[in-house]
Amino acid sequence: MTTTTRTQDASHGDDPVRALATRLGFTAGQVVQEVGYDDDCDDELRESIEVVTGSSLVDLEYDDVVDVVLLWWRDEDGDLVDVLVDALEFLADQGVIWLMTPKPGRDGHVEASDISDAAPTAGLQSTSTISASRDWQGTRLVAPKAGRR
Repeated sequence: MTTTTRTQDASHGDDPVRALATRLGFTAGQVVQEVGYDDDCDDELRESIEVVTGSSLVDLEYDDVVDVVLLWWRDEDGDLVDVLVDALEFLADQGVIWLMTPKPGRDGHVEASDISDAAPTAGLQSTSTISASRDWQGTRLVAPKAGRR
């Protein structure tokens, strides 16, 4: 009976491994391109995304359209506008960029004002911000409908 309950919980999104990615709106079959990966990235979140989507994260070598760009970004990483513009190159029309930045008080924290300045310059708008993990917050960025290709 316990096995049945676990299976039912997992199918309803109560599985803790799936919960992280599900909270961010990831779904089965999505292609997710990861940009800015380093040793400090949250491996639990990465694993959760792979479990929910059913496939491994792709890197910059991937040359087809993607549904989501998972962008790990730290204050010292350079020009955020340039990276956001580059992330749009292979993003599907209804695609999303999840900008992951270290939370306040963590090394590499990015001020919210920096994100709110960079997003519209890159042709994006912020729709929400969420605590993605213990050390990372996620900002969901999309291209406004009028500006889509």
